[in-house]
Amino acid sequence: MSLPCKRDIQHHVDLIACSILPNKPAYRMNTEETMEIQRHVTELMSNGFIRESLSPCVVPALLVLKNEGGMHMCVDSRAINKIIIMYRYLIPRLEDTPDKLYGSAVFSKIDLQSGYYKFE
Repeated sequence: MSLPCKRDIQHHVDLIACSILPNKPAYRMNTEETMEIQRHVTELMSNGFIRESLSPCVVPALLVLKNEGGMHMCVDSRAINKIIIMYRYLIPRLEDTPDKLYGSAVFSKIDLQSGYYKFE
């Protein structure tokens, strides 16, 4: 499993007009924590789960201790979430669509198109 190839239209997030990007500096870490974050990023990139960002905004990453004693990488996106436009209607998840259509027998193209906009 890997990320899809780059397309002509890339995903983007709408921000509040005239807002200042909250480019925060990285958290202070010792050498061991820095190497651990670098290991996580390298592993995720080699597995194809992440790729280099094209975004002008920076969100800091930090490490949190696991119960087992290891380290878990987290991204602090609270600052960017404050300037994102939250839409009222979410995009329906593909996994939920068959559950909502359970019991239906016959579909037409019109039924499926209008049903897409009714799922909330």
